[in-house]
Amino acid sequence: MTFGFAPSASSSSATAAHGAGRHGRVLEPAEWTAAGIPLLRNPREVVSGLHSRHAPVPGVAVIAVLGPEERLVASASFTQRTASADGWDYRNALLARLRRVIPHDLRRRTPVRTAVLLYCRDGDERWTAEDGAWMWGLRDACTLHGLRCGAYITLTREGWQVLGEGRGGRRPDADSSPVGLGEVVTDPVPLTLRTGGGAAEPLRRTAAR
Repeated sequence: MTFGFAPSASSSSATAAHGAGRHGRVLEPAEWTAAGIPLLRNPREVVSGLHSRHAPVPGVAVIAVLGPEERLVASASFTQRTASADGWDYRNALLARLRRVIPHDLRRRTPVRTAVLLYCRDGDERWTAEDGAWMWGLRDACTLHGLRCGAYITLTREGWQVLGEGRGGRRPDADSSPVGLGEVVTDPVPLTLRTGGGAAEPLRRTAAR
């Protein structure tokens, strides 16, 4: 599903910074890491599966709901209509798509399904204020739909990365052609992840077994 027109990366980042100052609806990387977001056991498989299904290009977000064993239950892709990078707007957009593709789990005492967000954008893999707004939006949308908040993944022309975990790869990337479901995506050259200052970032955590 595709709705509307995506703003440019520069305008989105500028608006996100402005929105953060006005509302604070942006999560910093340290806040996201401290929130205890559950680790994906096989992030490459999740990223490759969503890329194959939705073929996102810069400006497209893919919201996916995973069940036990990281089985995909539902997913939807869309382009954000407004130029605002305030987490409030992103929360509303994500919640609207979740309501279309899957019933809420608000009656459960503990969430049993997890929502993850893949956002394809321009720029490199370093965190931006726009990423922080998407993080805030994902966390709040999950709370309002009775889901566990899962990983936030960016897809750029340099590859993909799970923000807050230090895990990523070079394939697929924002320019990759979708592969058939079930095909193996190789990643011969490991991706060097960087912090905002450009220094190499070590792998901080490993997936739970």
